[in-house]
Amino acid sequence: MYFAALLARTEDGWEASDTELDDVETLSDLVDRAREASVDDDTVIVFIEQEDAWFGIVRVEGEDDPRIYVSDGAAATRSSYGEILIREILGDDLDGAALDDLDALDLDGTEDGEPLDVPADGDDDEEVAGSPETVPAAPVGDRLVLADLGVPPNDLLALDSDALAEIADALGAADVLEAVR
Repeated sequence: MYFAALLARTEDGWEASDTELDDVETLSDLVDRAREASVDDDTVIVFIEQEDAWFGIVRVEGEDDPRIYVSDGAAATRSSYGEILIREILGDDLDGAALDDLDALDLDGTEDGEPLDVPADGDDDEEVAGSPETVPAAPVGDRLVLADLGVPPNDLLALDSDALAEIADALGAADVLEAVR
């Protein structure tokens, strides 16, 4: 199960809204949704969390390219929404075969963190390109994504369970985020 929220900075502080991801198929879809929530091209933070398995942050400011951070790359590849973020972060670092295999994965059956199927030949030790084994089981992306907002990289890397609440607290937006949870 996912939780997704948008935090938009305004003159009066942060405004939060939960967001449905059903229509999000690409990073562009997600960024467009964030820009729609923006007031005067101010900062919008998109939070995506999948049941303590991983969380992602997408920071959108005006027409700038989005900045992305994912807490656990390998766990995120088991999710269609996480795969969108991982593809953007590691796209140039994954070889062409791995990217092709990411496209071929049946992500619908793995959204709840279920393990990927074993290769057809039954060899449990064989690594499947594009599977979580080829993406680090560690944080990936822009570790400075929230540094200027009060969440330095070391604090971001140390977050585990209930990370979004801790981030919202550091941003001064805990109450507005809790209201949409």
